[in-house]
Amino acid sequence: MHHWRRDVVELAALFTAVTVADGVANLVGHGPGGPVLLAVSAAVLVATAGFHTWWARRHGHAPPTGDTDARPRSEEPQAGPSGFPSGVTEECALWRMRTTVKDAPGSLAALCVALAGHKVDILSLQTHPLGEDTVDEFLLRAPGSLAAAEITRALALAGGSGTWIERADAHDLVDAPTRVLGLATRTALDPAELPLALRQLLGRCTIRSLPATAGSSGRGPEGVPVEGVLEDTVLRLRAPEGGVITVERPYLPFTPTEFARARALVELDARLGARVPRGQDVLTLPEGDDITVRRADADDLEAAKAMHERCSARTLAMRYHGPVGDADRYLGHLLSPRFGRTLAVQTPSGRVVGLGHLLWDGDETEVALLIEDQWQRRGVGAELLGRLVAMAVEAGCDSVYAVTQAANTGMVAAMRGLGLPLDYQIEEGTLVITARLEKGAARETSQRHGERVTRD
Repeated sequence: MHHWRRDVVELAALFTAVTVADGVANLVGHGPGGPVLLAVSAAVLVATAGFHTWWARRHGHAPPTGDTDARPRSEEPQAGPSGFPSGVTEECALWRMRTTVKDAPGSLAALCVALAGHKVDILSLQTHPLGEDTVDEFLLRAPGSLAAAEITRALALAGGSGTWIERADAHDLVDAPTRVLGLATRTALDPAELPLALRQLLGRCTIRSLPATAGSSGRGPEGVPVEGVLEDTVLRLRAPEGGVITVERPYLPFTPTEFARARALVELDARLGARVPRGQDVLTLPEGDDITVRRADADDLEAAKAMHERCSARTLAMRYHGPVGDADRYLGHLLSPRFGRTLAVQTPSGRVVGLGHLLWDGDETEVALLIEDQWQRRGVGAELLGRLVAMAVEAGCDSVYAVTQAANTGMVAAMRGLGLPLDYQIEEGTLVITARLEKGAARETSQRHGERVTRD
């Protein structure tokens, strides 16, 4: 109905315009003063256009006369990509934060309002239900000048309690489901990844593996049930091989959600069973001999013991720092993927002549080498060490350390050959060399020895 009326009005306006145009044309063409009227009309139009141009230039940028709080658009602050005005040069900081609130409507909104009042942007949020309470975990982007204590104080006023906060980095920008799936994939490909995956899942923590004990009645050491135990800042999980994996994080209690995620990773590892990547590299030493470098595991126990028998007492003492007769006792631990990764050097005949270990030691990572006497000073140790460091870089380690003796010049030379910053410490007559895996130098080391240690 409305469209019909509008069409009638437009048609009437068109007929009126045609009629007026026809009348003007007749007046100009046939009237006595037609040409004069046309000239006067043109002059008036030119004068009107000139006056409009002069007026616009004179008054176009004048400020408003009223108190309207308006200002020229060029002075309006424009928001930059960080959420702050582009003219503001203040840097932003990333924070990981947890706080506990009552599980009631509006509690989360109060926290968001408190953070917004300090120009804090919430990048991600996870909730951990605890019954009557809820632990809210945030990834925040805040002004660089805003201190952690100010954020904590604002949340306390908004109803948050037990607030924990620490600096975050770009790696924390990955959302939780994506991170968990990535850790599950790494664990599925390599059982040695399980301790690292747990550490990355749960943050700064200490992970220990305890072997199964006799007479445990299927409950593992210390009576840990199959479903595991959550004890505030300690997790105890049944390891796939029957032992117990203990995770400790004294600075922050674990939530049931974190416990369930950790247990799911361990169960995935148990279902997949024993597995080790079987790729290998065939290398030619400077002297022309070919060797094969591959991953090793418990299946190489007998070959490793045979290598021990061919090694001199001095070589074994340099490696194990104890009685030579106890050397074989350590092999089961060293070859287990639960405690790290092991590389074996093998001759074309299949004999193992060298072992390199990358061992997870709490928050630190140890590297260790054992080379059969007649294969020393031929570049085998340097090749193994470079590949172990490449694996440490791939695993996200900040540093690696080697425990040796000052008389072990081969190990000292191999560590120096990495081209990384080194720290030397003497502890009770033992030399501890720590290599800091700085990004640039560590990346160069990884490229020399391959981003992946194995090749199909």
